[in-house]
Amino acid sequence: MNFPLFPAPGSPDDQAPPVCSAKGCRDAAVWVLAWNNPKLHTPERRKTWLACDAHREHLSSFLGVRGFLKEVVTLTEWEERSDGGEDTERGERSEREEPGSASDG
Repeated sequence: MNFPLFPAPGSPDDQAPPVCSAKGCRDAAVWVLAWNNPKLHTPERRKTWLACDAHREHLSSFLGVRGFLKEVVTLTEWEERSDGGEDTERGERSEREEPGSASDG
């Protein structure tokens, strides 16, 4: 299931701060991990996962060992430079995508 990183104004999620994408984590997001799967996405396309401080390294490693990780920046920096040109979806990963639990890292 995908959720917009920046909810539509007035929507119920508009007031909720972005949360970490790690399975089971509901902590506030501090980092944006921009990635793409070259088998599925064009080179310029960027998907995003959000991470709290505690899960940044774990999620970065998960994407990095697969060659998917392209960039890690603070959420503040990502929001400042975002003008709608980036793919700004955050995803809840399924157990298929990340076999370990979020507490592993």
